[in-house]
Amino acid sequence: MKLLQMKEHYDSQFDKMTKAPVGELVVKLGIPTTLSMLVTNLYNMVDTMFVGQLGTSASGAVGIVFGYMAVLQAFGFMFGQGSGSIISRMLGRQNKKDASRIASTAFFTVFSIGVIISLLSAACLTPLMYLLGSTDTILPYAKTYVTFIIIAAPFMTSCFTLNNILRYEGRASLAMIGLMTGAVLNMVGDPFFMFVLDMGIAGAGLSTALSQIVSFIILLSMFLTGRTQCKISIKNYTRKPKEILDIATTGFPSLVRQGLSSVSTMVLNGQAAMYGDAAVAAMSIVGRISMFVFAVGLGMGQGFQPVCGFNYGAGKYSRVKKAFRFTLVLSEVMIGVFAIIMLIFSSQAIVIFRDDVDVIRIGTAALRFQCLALFFQPLCVLSNMSLQSTGHTAGATFLSMLRSGLYFIPVLLLLSMTLGLTGIELAQPVADVLSFMTAIPFIMNFFRKLPADQE
Repeated sequence: MKLLQMKEHYDSQFDKMTKAPVGELVVKLGIPTTLSMLVTNLYNMVDTMFVGQLGTSASGAVGIVFGYMAVLQAFGFMFGQGSGSIISRMLGRQNKKDASRIASTAFFTVFSIGVIISLLSAACLTPLMYLLGSTDTILPYAKTYVTFIIIAAPFMTSCFTLNNILRYEGRASLAMIGLMTGAVLNMVGDPFFMFVLDMGIAGAGLSTALSQIVSFIILLSMFLTGRTQCKISIKNYTRKPKEILDIATTGFPSLVRQGLSSVSTMVLNGQAAMYGDAAVAAMSIVGRISMFVFAVGLGMGQGFQPVCGFNYGAGKYSRVKKAFRFTLVLSEVMIGVFAIIMLIFSSQAIVIFRDDVDVIRIGTAALRFQCLALFFQPLCVLSNMSLQSTGHTAGATFLSMLRSGLYFIPVLLLLSMTLGLTGIELAQPVADVLSFMTAIPFIMNFFRKLPADQE
C-alpha cells in the first residue's frame, strides 16, 4: 500500500512538472525560492547593520568574510546545481533510482570538501584574511568573525547542495523551510549574542554558524523522512568515479560563477582599501543591498531551473522556451520596481547600515550605478541557467565567467586606474552591460537548435 502511494505521489509530481501551465509552475516554484532568498539577504543586511554599530572597520570585516563565504557557496552550488541538473533530467525520464544515487554522492562529497576547507582555513587564517582584502585595522574583526564560519564550513557547503537538489526536484517549498528557519534564527541571534551577551562581532559569527547548522539539520531531514523523490544514504554513494566527475563537470559553471565572485570580492576590497576602510565598508554594503534587490529576479530564475530540466529530460522543448520567455519578462518587471525604489532612496538605504559621511558618499554613488545595471542581469542569469540545466556545460561555464571575472576584474582594474574611486563604483555596472550583450547570441543559438517536442 505504501509503495502504491509513493508511486502515485511520484507520478503526480512528474505530471505537474511536465503538464501544468509553465507560467503558473514557474511562479509556484519561484515564490518559495524568492522568499527564501529575500529573507536570507535580509539577514545579510541586518547582520551588516548590527555589525556596523561596532564601527567602520567592523563593517569592512563583513565584506571580507562575505568573500570567504562565497568560496563555501561556490562548492555547495557546484555539487548542488551539478547534481540537481542531472537529477531533474533523470526524473523527467522517471529514473528515480539513479537520481537517488546522484543526490547521495553529491551530499557526501561536498560535506567532505567542507571539512577539508575548514581545516586548511584554520591553518592559514591570517594570510587568508589578507588575501581576501583585509587591512590591518579590519583584520582583528575579520579573524574573530570568520573563526565561527570556518567551524560551520562543512554544514554551510552541504546546505547549499541540499537546497539546490530540493529545488531541482520541484520541492521549492521544502527548501524554503530550511533556509528561512536558519535566516530567521540568525536575525534573532545577532542582537542576542552581540549585545545581550556582549560578544561583539564574535556574536555575529556564532549566530551565523549556529543558524547554518540548524538549516543543515532541517534540509537533511527532508531526505531522510521520505518527503523527497531522491533518497540520501551512504549505501547509495556511487562506486563510479565518473559520476562524481559528471556532477562536478555539470556544476562547474556554478563553481566558476561563485568562485570568481569570491575572487572579484578580493580584488574589489583590495582596490577599495586604497581609499580607506570607509570605501571597503561602502562597497560591502552596496553589494548586500543590490543582491537583495536582485534576489527577486534570481528567485524566479531558480523556479525556472527545475521546469527547464524536467521538460528538457522529458523531450518537451516547447515548454522550455515558454518558461524562459515568461521568467525573463517577470524578472525584469519585478527587479525594475525594486531597482527604481532603491535608486530614489539610495542615500537613505546606506545610512541604515553605517552613519558615516564617507561611507554614505561612496555608497550612494555606487548603489545608484548598480540599480541602473540591474535591468541587464536577468537575461544573463537565465541564459546561464538554461544551458546548465540542460547539460550544455561549456556554454554555461563561459557565461558564468563573465560578470564576476572575465569582464569585471579587467574593467575594475582599468577604471580604478583611470577614474579612481568613481571607476570602482562603475566597474560592476559596466561588466553587467558587457555580459548582457555577450549572452544574447548564446541563448538565441541554444533555442534555435532545440528540436521539436518528443512524444
